[in-house]
Amino acid sequence: MPRPVADGKIGSMTAFDVRPVTEDERRSTFDLLGRSLHSNRVSDELWSRFGVSWPAAHKFGAFDGDTPIGIASSFDTDITVPGGGVLPAAAVDGVGVRADRTRRGVLTELMRVQLADVAARGLPLAVLHASEPTIYGRFGYGSAALGKTIRVARPAARLHDRVPLAGEVRMLTPDEAVKEIPGLYHRIARRPGMIGRPPLWWPVMHDRLAGPDGDHVVAVHSGPDGDDGFVVYETVSRRSLEAPDEGAVLQVRDLHADSPVARAGLWRFLLSVDLVSAVHARHRPVDEPLSAMLTDHRHAATLAVEDDLWLRPVDVAAALAARTYRAADPVVLAVTDRLLPANTGHYEVGPDGARRTGAAADLTLDVDTLGMLYLGEWSATALVQAGRVQAGDPAAVARADELFTTIAAPWCGTHF
Repeated sequence: MPRPVADGKIGSMTAFDVRPVTEDERRSTFDLLGRSLHSNRVSDELWSRFGVSWPAAHKFGAFDGDTPIGIASSFDTDITVPGGGVLPAAAVDGVGVRADRTRRGVLTELMRVQLADVAARGLPLAVLHASEPTIYGRFGYGSAALGKTIRVARPAARLHDRVPLAGEVRMLTPDEAVKEIPGLYHRIARRPGMIGRPPLWWPVMHDRLAGPDGDHVVAVHSGPDGDDGFVVYETVSRRSLEAPDEGAVLQVRDLHADSPVARAGLWRFLLSVDLVSAVHARHRPVDEPLSAMLTDHRHAATLAVEDDLWLRPVDVAAALAARTYRAADPVVLAVTDRLLPANTGHYEVGPDGARRTGAAADLTLDVDTLGMLYLGEWSATALVQAGRVQAGDPAAVARADELFTTIAAPWCGTHF
């Protein structure tokens, strides 16, 4: 039966039903998502090629009768956590509500049902990229990894002569890009926050751009042991009537490397392309040392630092137990989870791992703030100062800083 939901703005009742999406409803829910995100309508031809990346599995729709008015989608993947462990996770890849049904409880019910499903299937974490950051905190997601947007001036920017120089870079044909890059990505070492890219991810997020009908270029770095890095980019023209000789901009979409040498080789390649005025890259790791690699660091400008990944602990005990911690005396976290109340409780975290405990709390926080702390992007000190963590024992804050910190900044680096 449809579920009546009060409209908080005008007090009316709107009936809708939230249920799993069927195979016959894949196209209509995908079109709904596109309209809610103001995307162009997908043609029949494109749907025939890329609809495989929108399976019915793990999708929940809000329906008014047979008409979809909201969608919450995810796909199963895995994520690397501090210490190198890999945990199964739900990647939330599409959430939207029809414009005339917003602010009537549709999104809240969709997210509630989706989280209950993720928990029932035993996935300890859920992750997403937020189109509107103010939405997802109330559903337990926290901004867990940041990324920076950089712009490197060409031809002025030059790599320092001490930057490693080894290996070679080759450009792939579109057919080679479709065939070779998935395996290379899965061979590259992963830092905390990086996720697996399942088969359904590649057709629409890579092949559509870099394959035979795409307009992106793919180059691969090869070292002594074979291929060890790749970059995907497009060329954006800057020519105009006022500036007919303005060089193009290389817009980097995807750059992953298995070592500092491979990363340096890929950036050396990008900075060597002729007739280019700048290289622009969004959502790069905040600790990528590109400016230090240049003879003049001012030629690499950081234009923005923004959220790169949001994380939601779905099974707090399993998530805390899966990562490692640095050497410090344990702290006890009191976690509150309003949507998944089984997570609410006290957890002792220390160098030997994490477990539930009946001990008094040192630090108190909501589950969304735990998502911010989990990968090591935010320190406990910063979260206390921001009012997101309450410290019952001030000495515990420094201990938590040491326990949760990571050497490499967390980073996702995958669009979904």
